[in-house]
Order: sequence, then C-alpha cells, then structure tokens
Amino acid sequence: MVQSCSIERGVDDVLARLPAHIHLGLPLGLGKPNGFVNALYRRIAQLPERRLTIYTALSLGRPALGDGLQRRFLEPFVERVFGDYPELDYLADLRRDSLPANIRVQQFFMQPGSLLHSAPAQRDYVSSNYSHAARDINAAGLNLVAQMVARDPGQPERLSLSCNPDITLDLLPMIAKRRAAGETILMLGQVHADLPFMPGDSEIDAQAFDFLIDSDDRTTLFSTPNMPVVLQDHFIGLHASTLVRDGGTLQIGIGSMGDALTAALLARQADSEGYRALLAEMDLAPWQALIDREGGVEPFAKGLYGCSEMFVNGLLVLVDAGIVRRKVYPDEARQAQANAGTLDEAAQADGVSVHGGFFLGPRTFYERVRELPQAKRGEFNMTAISYINELYGQEPLKRLQRLDARFINSAFTVTLLGAGVADQLEDGRVLSGVGGQYNFVAQGHALEGARSILILRSWREAGGEVSSNILWEYGHCTIPRHLRDVVVTEYGIADLRGKTDAQVIEALLNITDSRFQQDLIEQAQQAGKLQKGFRLNPRFTDNSPQRLEAIGARHARLFPEYPLGTDFTGEEQDLLRALNWLKSKFKLSEMLELGKAALDAPEPERFPRHLERMELLKPQGFKEELYQRLLLAGLQATARGTAQP
Repeated sequence: MVQSCSIERGVDDVLARLPAHIHLGLPLGLGKPNGFVNALYRRIAQLPERRLTIYTALSLGRPALGDGLQRRFLEPFVERVFGDYPELDYLADLRRDSLPANIRVQQFFMQPGSLLHSAPAQRDYVSSNYSHAARDINAAGLNLVAQMVARDPGQPERLSLSCNPDITLDLLPMIAKRRAAGETILMLGQVHADLPFMPGDSEIDAQAFDFLIDSDDRTTLFSTPNMPVVLQDHFIGLHASTLVRDGGTLQIGIGSMGDALTAALLARQADSEGYRALLAEMDLAPWQALIDREGGVEPFAKGLYGCSEMFVNGLLVLVDAGIVRRKVYPDEARQAQANAGTLDEAAQADGVSVHGGFFLGPRTFYERVRELPQAKRGEFNMTAISYINELYGQEPLKRLQRLDARFINSAFTVTLLGAGVADQLEDGRVLSGVGGQYNFVAQGHALEGARSILILRSWREAGGEVSSNILWEYGHCTIPRHLRDVVVTEYGIADLRGKTDAQVIEALLNITDSRFQQDLIEQAQQAGKLQKGFRLNPRFTDNSPQRLEAIGARHARLFPEYPLGTDFTGEEQDLLRALNWLKSKFKLSEMLELGKAALDAPEPERFPRHLERMELLKPQGFKEELYQRLLLAGLQATARGTAQP
C-alpha cells in the first residue's frame, strides 16, 4: 500500500529499507523530483558508509550567466523565467567536479554542451540507444525509482507519469519480475500541482508507488525558452518541409532547426501562395523529382500523425494549426480500416494524433496542455519509449500507423561519404548523447515509404573563424555511412540512399557552402573517390549566405524570428540580436570595424529602454561607459522597426 510522506520521511524510509548501495533511477528531463533527489543526495553525502549511483539523462539546470554584458542580459531573464525552480545539487557538483566520493552519476544523454568540461560526467557517460536505457539501468542493479507525477483533479487516486512515461513504463515489468523473485525495489512518486495530467498509457494507479510525496508542490517547472530562428535555419526548415508527405508521419526534435521546420510547415498550410513563391525563387529544380515522389508543397488535406520520442512545442503548434491531425488506433483491424478510409465515426473515439515518450518545452507549452479538455489531451498519448523508438513489439500495428514516416533529426557534422555526427566531439568529449537518433534512422530504412532526414547548418562560426560542417572525415560518427539517407542544409537536399560514393560526394558538395567546396573536392580526388576532372554544376557554385539573405529580404514575412512565440520582451529581442552581433565581431579581423562602430554609436537617448534593461542608462566608470558604447553600436547595427523607442 502506498505511504504518503514528506520529503525527509521519504529519505528516512528509503535509507531504512534499501541496502548500503542505492541505485537510483530518475527520468530524463522534466520528470525528476528534484526536492527528493536533493534531500537524498545531501543525506548520503554525509554518510560515507553508504553509496549512491544515479542513473538518468538530460539533467536540467539554469544557463550559466557568464560575465559582462551577457550576465547583465541573462540574470533578470533567468530569474523571471526559472523563478524558484529547484536546481539539482548533483548537477552543480558535476559542473564543479566536486561530487562526493561515495556518489556517482551515470547519464546516457546530457543537456547539450553543458558538461563538456566536467571530468566525472564525461567518465560516467553511458553511450546507449534511448530504447536500451531501461534494460541497461535495470541490469545495473536498480533498486529505487523516483519520479515526478501529476494527479487527476477529478479522480485523486489516479496519477499520471505525465511528461515522462518513456523509460518508466519499460521498467515496470522488469521491476515486477525482480520483485517476484524476492528483490526489494522501491517506487517513489512526488506530485507536482502544475504538471499536466496526461491520460492514456501514462496513467498509473497510486498503489504502484511505495511512497508518495503529495505536498502541493508548485515550484517552477523547468522550461526551455524558444530561441531566435536565424535565416540559415529557416532555409533548412524550408527545404525539409518539401519532403513531408501529406497523410504521413512526422518526428522532429527540439531546437531552432526544428522550430524552423515547424514554421515552414505552417506557411505551407496557411500561406500556400507565399510559400510556393519563395520555393520558386530558391530554385528547387534539382530536387523536384524527389519532392514529387517523396513529399509535396501543397497544404495538408489528410494531415499528419506525430510519432516522436519528444513531444515538442512544434508538434503542439502543428496540432493547433490542423496539420497534425491524422489519428491512429490501438488495434490492427481499426487501423487498417482507418488507412482505407472506412472506419466509422463511433470507432474513431479513442484515436491518437501524437505518440510521445517525454515532453519538455517553454512555459506556454505546459500552460496550453493544462488548458486542454481531458478528452483532447487524450489524443496525445504519452507512452513507453520502446513503442515509439522501435518497430519490434506490435510491429504489424506500427507499420500500419507509421505511413510515409519522416524522421527528421539534427546533426552538427556530416562527412563527405555520408556519416552523421550528433553526439560527441572528435576528441571524445560527449556533447549530448545518441538518444533516439539511431532508432529513428533505422526505422527510416526499415519502414516502407519512410525516410531518415538529417538536418544541419552547412557552416558555423566560432572564435571569429568560419568553418564547414561538411568534412572529408571526422574521428567519430553517430550514424554510420551505410545508414545514410537524406541530408538537408540551407542550400538544398542530398538524397544519398543507394548511391555510389562518388554520387554521395557530389550530392553533398551541392549543398555545401561554396567557400569550402574546392578544398573538399581536392580531398575527395586525392582519395580517388572523384575523377580528376570533376567540376561542380554551376547551379551550386554560389551557395552563399549573401544569396540567401537577398532571397530572405524579398520574402520577409516567411522568416519570423520567433515563429513559435518567445519569453523575451521586445527590448530583450533587440538586445539579444545586438549581443550576438557583438559576439561575431570580437575577432582580430574585425576589431577595427567594432572600434569604429563604437565611436559612431548613437546617443543613449535613442535606446533608453534597452539601456535601462541592462542597467547602463547612467554608466558608472570607464568599464560601464565602454559597455554602453558597444551595446549602442550593436543595437544600431541590428536595429529593426521595433528597435526604436
């Protein structure tokens, strides 16, 4: 029988009932009961005779504030958005390399880029597919699961795993089997009053828990504010949107490239004339046969079904826009009827338009889901990651549901022979993790009519240096080249499936930034993969940001900076633009330009609200005066219609 308790009482009972070494499994992302985790962590840190190993992923923390202008910008924003969100004590210690000697944290996915310099986090990273995480955690000796849950306001005895049924649902039968063999494995839930109750597979009886902390917790839920979508990402989204087939299945990930894809699909649906005029100017002729065969540019008459390990904000926006609306059903007979268009209205009652494993997003996403009537929320079935990320287990049903699937995931590097890199740097440091990317790539090849689409920016700028993200070789890969399929950059589409190495190289060169094409051609020729006389088609020799900027300027309404909304105020949007401009100028080759811009900066009276937000309206001392001049220079350089007071 479930025992209601306080956080401290829960810690007492867990310590009393479990052996010296506690193996704690926590959901990834939002679903961690931070209050309980911190209390247990602090207690065991003071008990050298005890040990604690935490198995989890995506440990979420506020962004680092940094110094100078960055800190002045971020500090008020972080305070406003994250409020009293309880930071994870173990995450702070990981960042400082100061974990207690008797505690370890093993993660299979990290908040991207946040733990690159943490030695213990890098050492204890577990490279594993998302769909194998439950198996691996169970095999490691799991004896405690702790999770944040939601309560059904109408039926208090009913709980929901809400944002994170993903791994827990896969663990439950494993736990039951071990308990039947006499092992002690405890389940602890912590109710959060603002977490949306999700009906369906994620519903769970309160009696499934040994302990339930039900203290009307209303601390701020961690959110991921929408960041600006730059022109480069918008063009990536536009190209990818032409490959999404009406009546099909869609999986997308988090981040600005995913938001850009959402914006392009919204335009395809609601502004067909403008969308098609923009595509015509982009000149998609080289890929028209592929688009006609695999995708389309017309509005969605049948709608899409969302099947994504992460139920992202973009999918909810697409639901509201009537794009994601194709429903799937829990048995083969009804699904076959639905595919044939013969399913009667009564049999459509329990249809699902989105299957998700976990959700995480901006505050407006949580608010929107909470506001939905429960019947509508029932169309979003949060379920086990094994159902979403794999084909085996109910495979005939999944094949009927996942028609014309487009699995769209991001990478930061692609090799010229087609391997994708998304999780780890060349020196071995883990940026994020494999997560479910391999699962979806494999499904892209295994499902009839499906395609795996890797999206990436063709170039990047760091430390004042511009470099290509398409390389001849890289010391690591996430997706091996034998699973290459479709790659999309801001310059176009490369269809790599079933192609020879020479054809793959040419297709990727066609979507590479022209500043890097010649060097890559020479490397491929030296390796004997391209003929010595190879020449690029002239259509692809002007792959430049300047060409895209010119097109973007003529179709400005289709390039919204925040297509899914934002937590930034108008002044903060201007400031963020200005700070990014300043960051790009801090390099030796442009220091003179930056100095001149500072000297030519407008008077403070032009941007009083922006300076007040940064506490620079009345600078004190030389440093603040310099900050003010630099900021004014950035504001002037990036000014839009909204930048004026």
